[in-house]
Amino acid sequence: RDSEFWDAVFIGAEAAATEYNLQLTITAPDDEEDYAAQNQLIADAVEDGAQAIVFSAIDYEANAAAIDAAAAAGVTIIGIDSAVDSAHVAAYIGADNYGAGRMVAQSALDGMEGALCVGLINYEVNGANGRDREQGARDAFAESGRARITAAVSTHPNAASARADTLAMLRTPPEINVLIALSETTAVGAAQAVRQMQRADDLWLAAFDSNIETIDALQTGAVDALIVQNTYGMGYFGVESAYKLLAGQGSSVEKSNITATRTITRENMFAMDKQKALFPFG
Repeated sequence: RDSEFWDAVFIGAEAAATEYNLQLTITAPDDEEDYAAQNQLIADAVEDGAQAIVFSAIDYEANAAAIDAAAAAGVTIIGIDSAVDSAHVAAYIGADNYGAGRMVAQSALDGMEGALCVGLINYEVNGANGRDREQGARDAFAESGRARITAAVSTHPNAASARADTLAMLRTPPEINVLIALSETTAVGAAQAVRQMQRADDLWLAAFDSNIETIDALQTGAVDALIVQNTYGMGYFGVESAYKLLAGQGSSVEKSNITATRTITRENMFAMDKQKALFPFG
């Protein structure tokens, strides 16, 4: 996939595979919404003799049967980034997505004064990540007493769709002054829409994940805050956990490893720890 998020995950996975002398094959469907193709890739990996699968679910429920079948065939299952509805996942490595959703809302509550009129741009309606992030944001806004979500859309996970849906949202009354984009691709599309509408100065856009476009938008003002995950760590710890479980070192593997998320703004983006988060292998 053409995604800096996944590039960083893969680099982390490859580093762990090299360190532990593992044969690593990386596969993904062409379409980030195609859970059926992902299920076929799981079945293919089992057929090819994989001992472990490190897996990020497209669909929390629709991927479960394929994962259950792989586990029944004796394959060790490690979940990363996006969870799956299976009791057979030996370990999970990823962000606290509900907490990250609260963080993205809090950035707007801290950065804007007065009443907030919020638009949410989500993706992959059946993915656990988007669902949990949206719930976290909704709860934080509701508790604030000064924010109202007036529009919410589930768009396709690509920048063009997110841009079109964000433009439609911004052109429909009441006027939105806060946008929340809940993934890398929706962040890029939303930032493009904010620039097109020339709303960078009077609208707060908080979004997930860093890439060349979102970092540039943070510097120029179209994006006001980025929630950045430890993508490299997800890949590295996912493969490391697989190795330890296969090597009989299961007692040293946490069932749930919650990786760090950071809120990055123009004011703090050049701090050393924030630079490491923005450029995990730079």
